[in-house]
Amino acid sequence: MLPLIKPQELATIFSDAKLILIDARTGPQARQNYSSEHLAGALFVDLDADLAQKTTNPAIGGRHPLPDISEFAKLVGELGIIPESHVVVYDDKNGANAAARFWWMLRAMGHTKVQVLDGGYAAALAIGIPVNSGSEETIKQPPYPHTTWQLPIATIVEVAQAAQSPDALVIDVREATRYRGETEPIDLVAGHIPGAVNIPFAGNLAADGTFLPSEVLKHNYKQAFGNRTAADVIVHCGSGVTACHTIVAMEQAGLGIPKLYVGSWSEWSRNDRPIATEQ
Repeated sequence: MLPLIKPQELATIFSDAKLILIDARTGPQARQNYSSEHLAGALFVDLDADLAQKTTNPAIGGRHPLPDISEFAKLVGELGIIPESHVVVYDDKNGANAAARFWWMLRAMGHTKVQVLDGGYAAALAIGIPVNSGSEETIKQPPYPHTTWQLPIATIVEVAQAAQSPDALVIDVREATRYRGETEPIDLVAGHIPGAVNIPFAGNLAADGTFLPSEVLKHNYKQAFGNRTAADVIVHCGSGVTACHTIVAMEQAGLGIPKLYVGSWSEWSRNDRPIATEQ
């Protein structure tokens, strides 16, 4: 199953009993916004509370470390998700925030029937997909069957080695100004991992906020890959969230799923690691 679904495709399966919609919008008013209006039937997940381990030390795992997989499996079950479910997740950042992270986490737990809504919440509203307010009912299920995270994850040590190896590729998906160290609105230190290349996640999108066609994404990333495959690539951002947007793009392009450096810049910059600011 491809990682993206168009709003028009969602409309055709909207009444399917196996469909589970997830609202992953973020921000200080996310819960209130969900209560005020959301796609009919959608259940809310919170990036900080549900998709990350609560932490007081970003130097270990970054600002959004993965939760214990057993805790996530419990949440997934409470959302009513079972192996047969078709999960569609959306946010209001064109998939670049918690929607892609939720997609990655479900895939990493072994659930393959999950897609990100291309264009996000606004695109669904634009074609008249029904909305609702208040809360939604669901049939809670036992914890989702799980073992360990099944998608490749890179540690800070692996990233340091890969960034200096011509056989590997470390991609920083943050904005160019953050990569160059000109600004840092979130973390303590500006700059980037020496050896990492900057391919901002926003480049995955067309002007209308939807993902570029698969063949364009493939062309763009193949240029960066050179002779490497996804197995040789590590993707990171500030805290392992928007990096998932680029992983969605690579999978949509048929290139496979690279390693995710979950700790990302928020972990690297809080450790005794070299920092670069040149282009």
